[in-house]
Order: sequence, then C-alpha cells, then structure tokens
Amino acid sequence: MSQHESPIIRRKSKQIRVGSVLVGGDAPISVQTMTNTLTTDVAATLAQIRAVEKAGADIVRVSVPTMEAAEAFKAIRAGTSMPLVADIHFDYRIALQVAEYGADCLRINPGNIGREDRVRAVVDCARDKGIPIRIGVNGGSLEKDLQEKYGEPTPAALVESALRHVDILDKLNFDQFKVSVKASDVFLAVGAYRELARQIEQPLHLGITEAGGFRSGAVKSAIGLGMLLAEGIGDTLRISLAADPVEEVKVGFDILKSLRIRARGINFIACPSCSRQEFDVIGTVNALENRLEDITTPMDVSIIGCVVNGPGEALVSDLGLAGAQRKSAFYDGGERVDRLDNTQLVDALEARIRAKVAMMDPAARIPVQDKD
Repeated sequence: MSQHESPIIRRKSKQIRVGSVLVGGDAPISVQTMTNTLTTDVAATLAQIRAVEKAGADIVRVSVPTMEAAEAFKAIRAGTSMPLVADIHFDYRIALQVAEYGADCLRINPGNIGREDRVRAVVDCARDKGIPIRIGVNGGSLEKDLQEKYGEPTPAALVESALRHVDILDKLNFDQFKVSVKASDVFLAVGAYRELARQIEQPLHLGITEAGGFRSGAVKSAIGLGMLLAEGIGDTLRISLAADPVEEVKVGFDILKSLRIRARGINFIACPSCSRQEFDVIGTVNALENRLEDITTPMDVSIIGCVVNGPGEALVSDLGLAGAQRKSAFYDGGERVDRLDNTQLVDALEARIRAKVAMMDPAARIPVQDKD
C-alpha cells in the first residue's frame, strides 16, 4: 500500500445528495461549516459563505430562526451556488418556506415540530423537492424524559433520542436523511456514534459540538473525530469552534489529510527545530503556509532544518529541503537537484512549489503572490 493511500475501510452507508454534493456511500467525506453572521444581514452572510467556499468547504449551514430570516435566506440562496443547509428548530412553517426558496437540506428534528400533520407536511415537501433532512441530536438538549431516564447525557440516551426521530421518518417512508449525535465530551460523542453506526445505514454527520476555542477545540475535534474516522465511521463532518468558520474548514481538511482520507493543498512535513537547524524552520514554514493557502493541489513538502532527517523525508516527499550551512539541499521527487541560499529560502521555495503545482495540475497555474 502506498503511503498516500488510507488503510481505513469505511462503514457502508446509504448515499444521499445535498445540492451538488453526495454524502455517504463511496462519496468523499465532505467538510461543512456554519455561518455565524446574522442571517438577516444578507451581505455579511454571503461574504462569509464566499470565504469558506474559497477555503474548500463543501456544504454550508445557515441558521434560520425566524420567518424574517427565511426571507433573507431566499436572497442568500440567490447569491450563491454553494449547497446550503437550513438550520431550523421547532417551527415547521420555516422549513416549508426555505424549501420553497431552494434549501438543499433541512436540519430539523421531526419529533420537535409538533403534530403529525406538521411533520407529514415537512416530509412531503422534502420528498417532493428532493431535499434530504438532517436529524441532529445534541447532548445539551436531550428530551426531558430521557434526562430523567438516564440521569445525565449518555451514549445510550443520545442514540435513543436519534432513533425516535428516525422512527418517525421510517413510518413516513422517507429515507433521505443523515443523523448526528453530537456532544461536547469526546467520549460521550464517540460512544454514541459507534452505537448508532451499528443500528442504522444512513450517513452520519460527525462533530464534537461546542468544542471550544480554536486551539482546544481543534484538539478535541481531532481526537474525537479521528477515533471515529479511523474506524471507518462518518460521511460528513463539521468542526465546531469558537472561531472564524474558515478555520473550521481548515481543521476539518487537516484531520482528513492526517488520516489519508482526503487530500487538499500542501501537507507540510516540518521538524520542530533544535540546535542542529541551519535556518529558521518555524519562520519558514509559517510564512509558506500563509503564502500558499490558495493552493488546493495535494502535495507533500518536507522542510527539515538539518541533514539528520532531511534527506530521508525528502525521499518520500514531492519536494524537500534538508538544512545545511549557508545553502540547503533542495530535493524534487526524492532527488537532490539544487542548493538554496538560506537567506532567501521562503521566496525560493514558494517559486519552486508553485512551479511544481503547475506541472502536477496545469489547471492550477497560479502566479507567485505579491509580497507587499
């Protein structure tokens, strides 16, 4: 098996479609995020959608808490081709309205919208328009009777809640849905997803909800989602951070990239640096990451500060650098082809990386960016 291939065998799941994106089955695991602007501020929401689209997001969720927000959603839908999930709680009329306005998925729990005729109205509308539903169970908002039954959120409690909603859709003969059982506790979420994966065939939307700030939330998400993804569980994911949604997308792709599930952009292999380093490894890598964010072509680039591990890493990288005094060895395809002045490394490496991208993917011929 190639080092670029993932050894993970994915759970078999039913495939659904969210706009232009397939979810489940053999489709790539999709990365989602959610806008945090006021939905009624159409310009700000569209600007954020464009930013996360540029970062690589496959699907964007937009909160629609009121009918006024539903009217704004109509304008948002007209302003973007991105697959949009409308996030709705309790009010079935909002679901019907955004379905008319072109929502690609409804995030609404059927058990929370009241009478059977209201549930049927939403399901019939979704069926008629080919719109899937996402059942979203959260450890912080379990039903009262389940809180009393289990005493606290547990994996079994989350799964029982999810299956209640699943049962409603099953009885209405509607199978175009995905399910999430999120919790802010890693073990609670992982346990719930593992159990649910054994009981249903629908796609699973992964997430550690309310994970925290950028650093701690990214770590919690990487651990929780990494455990599940490594077991083949999960068809789409969202990293929930108290941060810019663009960062959620980046972390999501970094998790998938680390597990060799899905590659996007440059995978930098860099040493943490020590007294052997012959150039500023940390500064070089940080500068290149910032300059090369626009590149989406998958590529491994190793940047090692000395000759101890540098040549070995370069052998298995698309491009590599091994530190040496004054001039460091530059490798292409595992072969040393040049020596680069240590005082000009960032500019020289950027130029060579972009040239390599252009050779690997002619459609991605991007000029070196202005450094002013």
